[in-house]
Amino acid sequence: MAIVTINPATGHTIKSYPEISAQEIGEIVTQAHQAFVAWRRTSFTQRAATMKNVGELLRKDHASHARLMAEEMGKPLAQGRSEIEKCAWVCDYYAEHAEHFLAPEHIASDASKSFVTFEPLGILLAVMPWNFPFWQVFRAAVPALMAGNAVLLKHASNVPACALAIEDGFQQAGLPQGLFRSLLVGSAHVAELIEHPLVKAVTLTGSTPAGKAVAANAGAMLKKTVLELGGSDPYIILEDADLEATAQACVASRLMNGGQSCIAAKRFIVVESLRKPFEALFVQKMRAYRMGDPLQEDTTIGPLARRDLRDALHDQVQRSITKGARLLLGGTIPNRPGAYYPPTVLTEVAKGMPVYDEETFGPVAAIISVKDEAQAIQVANDSPFGLGAAIFTTNSPRGERIAIEQLDVGCCFVNTFVRSDPRLPFGGIKQSGYGRELSVFGIREFVNTKTVYVK
Repeated sequence: MAIVTINPATGHTIKSYPEISAQEIGEIVTQAHQAFVAWRRTSFTQRAATMKNVGELLRKDHASHARLMAEEMGKPLAQGRSEIEKCAWVCDYYAEHAEHFLAPEHIASDASKSFVTFEPLGILLAVMPWNFPFWQVFRAAVPALMAGNAVLLKHASNVPACALAIEDGFQQAGLPQGLFRSLLVGSAHVAELIEHPLVKAVTLTGSTPAGKAVAANAGAMLKKTVLELGGSDPYIILEDADLEATAQACVASRLMNGGQSCIAAKRFIVVESLRKPFEALFVQKMRAYRMGDPLQEDTTIGPLARRDLRDALHDQVQRSITKGARLLLGGTIPNRPGAYYPPTVLTEVAKGMPVYDEETFGPVAAIISVKDEAQAIQVANDSPFGLGAAIFTTNSPRGERIAIEQLDVGCCFVNTFVRSDPRLPFGGIKQSGYGRELSVFGIREFVNTKTVYVK
């Protein structure tokens, strides 16, 4: 079997990679465990120095990494460079804070001494997606490595060069041989990796069906999982929102990474009194994005990652129109090579339409009209997903109250779009998964929280 990469901007084959064998997988797992046994004994100072080296190398090689992303999954160069800078940031962040986050916590009890320590688990299997091919890996791997674990990466099959570049960067920075490895294998091998006795935990970012499969496999083996899955993020636009700033933030979120993001805005829930002016400004700003070759610096939206994904998105749009949605912009597959799809806006969207009920992974916006705040909250929560949400209002206490008390999501932002940040926990509820990445909460997901009691 081979892993074949196709440039989504041209449809041309880039390269074919041989899939590694079952024997090679076993050898890599064994090497990772051996590396872990030594790495867990290293000091936080030593780990931090290595991680800072990783960050420096990322910044040095940002142009080549951005080009890899553009070629393999269609990300415009400027967005790729920003992604690499964010990866370097998370390296610096955990280099600085990991020791504090995992310091023993003394707790008073009847003992002479009682405290909690945070010990590494061993090998973490990271099953990662293609949409942010560097960031998704780094936000999972860096805290795990700083906690003393080893990491095996099973990356998406359309970004193998990115996977190998990440492994190479860790090795160049001085990470011990075998501690981080990229496994060029298909999804069929994930279950056997989870079942391997030396693999102690699993983290996955991907679709809800993929998450359910991994959770079932890991559950059967009683192994810890963190799942960051799909999303259909609602953005509530209340009658007192700042229209210009709101439209700008909504468009930026919807078209981030060509709309191929679990935390991209997808459902725009607008109080009826503001709907028409919002629609006009929103369409104007969506139209201003330049669709084109991701290797051109003036491109602001590239192709989707694969043609099958583009075709599935178009089908969601067409079925929604058939059910009564009204097209305001886009909605037509361009007559050009590659997996391009234009910024698209649908209004008069209602329950029962694909763009209301399903996750749309691409540059398609669904505008839903509501009469008031109460109905906006009801519609926002009327989803199987619970990853992110945003509220737009000039009354900040009002927005904060809604964020805290009313919305069933893991991340809620007021007057700006949802994003991940190394300093803040990231993750969802409901069909969007469980567990948290980043911040102190993320680094403590894959450790043994051990009670020590001394009489």
